[in-house]
Amino acid sequence: MAPDDPDTDLDAAVAEFLDAAERVYDEYDDGYVDADSALSLLGDHVSTLRDAHEDE
Repeated sequence: MAPDDPDTDLDAAVAEFLDAAERVYDEYDDGYVDADSALSLLGDHVSTLRDAHEDE
């Protein structure tokens, strides 16, 4: 894929989402955030990913 390929941007957004989601799960498992906060954070990350997909 070429660097200016929209799929590259989407791939990067997916990778970023997966990393962010993993951090949320880790923080929840470690007791740093409660369930409501974890769901809110995941919702924010889903919105960011959705925006990247729609911009494709």
